[in-house]
Amino acid sequence: MHSAPAGQAARLALEDGSIWRGNAFGASGTRLGEVVFNTSLTGYQEILTDPSYAGQIVVMTAPQIGNTGINTADDEARQVFLSGLVVRELSACVSSWRASGSLDGWLTAQGCPGVAGIDTRALTRRLRAGGTLRGALSSDTTISDIDLIEKSRAWPGLDGVDMAGRVTCPTPYEWDKPTGEEWEFQQRLPPAGGFRVVAYDFGIKRNILRRLTAYGCRVTVVPARTPAADALSLRPDGVFLSNGPGDPAAIPYAVEAARDLLGRVPIFGICLGHQILGQAFGGKTYRLKFGHHGGNQPVKHLPTGRVEITAHNHNFAVDPDSLPPEIEITHVNLNDGCCEGMRHRALPALSLQYHPEAAPGPHDADPAFVEFVAMMASECMAQGR
Repeated sequence: MHSAPAGQAARLALEDGSIWRGNAFGASGTRLGEVVFNTSLTGYQEILTDPSYAGQIVVMTAPQIGNTGINTADDEARQVFLSGLVVRELSACVSSWRASGSLDGWLTAQGCPGVAGIDTRALTRRLRAGGTLRGALSSDTTISDIDLIEKSRAWPGLDGVDMAGRVTCPTPYEWDKPTGEEWEFQQRLPPAGGFRVVAYDFGIKRNILRRLTAYGCRVTVVPARTPAADALSLRPDGVFLSNGPGDPAAIPYAVEAARDLLGRVPIFGICLGHQILGQAFGGKTYRLKFGHHGGNQPVKHLPTGRVEITAHNHNFAVDPDSLPPEIEITHVNLNDGCCEGMRHRALPALSLQYHPEAAPGPHDADPAFVEFVAMMASECMAQGR
């Protein structure tokens, strides 16, 4: 993949007709995507490798990006899935002992373009005021501004598109790597090699798998289209529904599988998995104005009143008014009041809209994994296992 020459101009054209000019970095070329802003101060490598960003151009609100470089340990997936990166200032100096390369060089190898020198504060204000916009990011100087704007307008967007099918694993695999010792801040409930979990990969992040493994789970990851019967044939103690990109209403096969699993085995969903479970409960999802993207979102746990600082990446949410009475809303976002967590009052099923494995709190939301493990333990005890 060719890198953008040093000092080469680049543009971000939005469907509203605005052009944002800066300097190219990463791979050269033109990419289309849904433009969103992320308010995280750190963790850009985890953001870049989160499959949930597939089809999106991410604007980082932190003013300087790239100063810690790239390392081999922080990838959340096998590759970069997002369409482009927009930053105010790209750090020319890498100053981390963990770094194995620069952000610029790594994005070139990944085939992902970037643009620096953009007024990201002004761009973020535009997205907050007008909502998420389609965009075209390009270092190609042969394309006129008007044509670039038209490209952004012609792009069909993510609504109604099965993006999970584009990022999922092709075949099942086992995962056995836990998080490191720095994560072990409380006693684990089960012994190593305890509960068997089947994890649906709709765009799963590796740290979710690490946290499940750290809690003693033996994890088998399966592709997004795996029927419920195939998942149950693996004799799981629990099923996990993962995060992932795109429109939750565009993957009815996942909703059908979750509906078939309800009451048969404990279920835990995160992000897209939360939205899938909400639909399996009988609810509906809707698009947020500009989504939640960042590592500093306050969420309230309603049963206890506890406030958690959480990481988010979603443009859709579950409509709580569409859920049947047997569903309890357990978490709400303190910024806009949207549903961030729920559980079934009678069946072993719970979910979170945010990412407990991302740990910005740093461990505010980790009890969700404890609850899932406890739910599996309770079901096994009830069945005499």
